[in-house]
Amino acid sequence: MTQISRRSLILVGGAGLGLAACGNGIGSSGAAALDARVDETRAFLLSRYPGTQDLMNKSAGVLYMPLMTEAGFWFGGAFGRGALRINNATVDYYAAAEASIGPQIGIQQYSHALFFMTQEALNGFRRSDGWALGADARYATPDGGGSIGTDTTTTLAPVVALVFGQSGLIAGASLAGIKYTRIIP
Repeated sequence: MTQISRRSLILVGGAGLGLAACGNGIGSSGAAALDARVDETRAFLLSRYPGTQDLMNKSAGVLYMPLMTEAGFWFGGAFGRGALRINNATVDYYAAAEASIGPQIGIQQYSHALFFMTQEALNGFRRSDGWALGADARYATPDGGGSIGTDTTTTLAPVVALVFGQSGLIAGASLAGIKYTRIIP
């Protein structure tokens, strides 16, 4: 790789992460604002997808990421902040960051929630310095009928990731490779 290519990589990657940071709540008034967004996200899930109540009841904890902003043009990035709730009480705050490379173009915003279906999965998440969502998660997507895939397969997975509320357009968006880090808002 030449030095020009490295500079281009840094410039484009930085621009992608900068765009991803737009409108995601950076600089908001801290914990109270983040908790209010999480409350709205939880209420939206329950009103729009009633099947999430079953997931919430069975889970050891839920990480709500109310607003993820993603941008990409070959190199991309995403960023958002959220809160981990146990028994619907906030116990920690987290930032999520993603970097990607490949054929992609566009900008989108979305929300997601991680349902920790076992105490071991929740404990592993909370003990780690930074946790990357990977192969141990099962992805569920809401359908037009107002329910989500909460069959035996998803409820036996250690972590169920639910992506919802997408707006904008980007090719190849996914949660793969997102790193979650505990923060103090």
